[in-house]
Amino acid sequence: TDPAIEPLQLILVEEPEAHLHAQVQQVFIRKAYEVLRNHEELREKKTFQTQLIVSTHSSHVAHEMDFGHLRYFKRRPAAEGGVPTSVVANLSTLFGKEDDTTLFVRRYLKTTHCDLFFADGVILLEGAAERILVPHFIRDRYPDLAERYISLHEVGGSHAHRLKPLIEVLSIPALIISDLDASNPTENGKSVRPQPGLGYETGNIVLKSWVPQKAGLDELINEAAVPTLTGGGFGIVGAVYQRPIEVTYPDASHTATVIPSTFEDALALSNLTKMVKLSGVTMTNKFAMIISKGANPEDIAKGLYERLRDRPQKAAFALDVLSSKEFENLAPPAYIDAGLKWLAAQLAKSTEAK
Repeated sequence: TDPAIEPLQLILVEEPEAHLHAQVQQVFIRKAYEVLRNHEELREKKTFQTQLIVSTHSSHVAHEMDFGHLRYFKRRPAAEGGVPTSVVANLSTLFGKEDDTTLFVRRYLKTTHCDLFFADGVILLEGAAERILVPHFIRDRYPDLAERYISLHEVGGSHAHRLKPLIEVLSIPALIISDLDASNPTENGKSVRPQPGLGYETGNIVLKSWVPQKAGLDELINEAAVPTLTGGGFGIVGAVYQRPIEVTYPDASHTATVIPSTFEDALALSNLTKMVKLSGVTMTNKFAMIISKGANPEDIAKGLYERLRDRPQKAAFALDVLSSKEFENLAPPAYIDAGLKWLAAQLAKSTEAK
């Protein structure tokens, strides 16, 4: 007399986050399938199958899922005379592997916010100082970019390339903000201050293996302002890093071309008259002293490099900059400016193609 159980139970849930608190979203998706199978004829038995399909824009839901169970809908630009389309990326092809890269990506996403799956674009950042200051530059100086959903990730020059397979699958514009990491190959790769014409190379694996896939320092500084690698759909990856810049001494008596070594000295060299007024942690105070006492831009660049090499306090320095009265007047380093303008242009193309 009992009604028959259908051999397949198919349950469709649309946007559960519309009615659930963030924490409850995680509990819901974690327990939903278990609840659906909570019947003596189901549970661990294989006779009857249950399939749960959830559509979501919630990073909380995505975070609780095995990434191999995700299906990612990505837009494709319209062919000439046609309309835009979508294709479904089966992420089990990426997360079903057990190689070192896949393990890193899976663990990285589990320890960070999963908004990468829902972003218009992504920025991979070198370090903590960039992670603190770049969002403020975007908000204050790049209004078109500020209106977009940008996922920012502090990964570092030695690990950003591990996200390459995921970025390629998602097919969204990505900007890599990296450091030159100059080294001297004749001294077993010893770190050095970037200078042209000396046969130096980069120690940054992202620049060597991803974009622009070059190792020589002279090659890198002569590349286009934003070297790129084009992928499928709207997928394009651009990389920016320190370039030669014209620096004028605070009293305008000297001008010289120098190459910054990191984001921190690039920011200082681009804003000498304002950075000299900063105070805070030891490194911030030392930066101000180096600028005020330097004889010329070359001496200042050398002094900043040596201070960064000796007990860097990059995150604390960034917080000093953020709390300074001069912050709103600070210009982002030229390479950061070029990268953010490039990303805004790529996202504009994506919008026009809708």
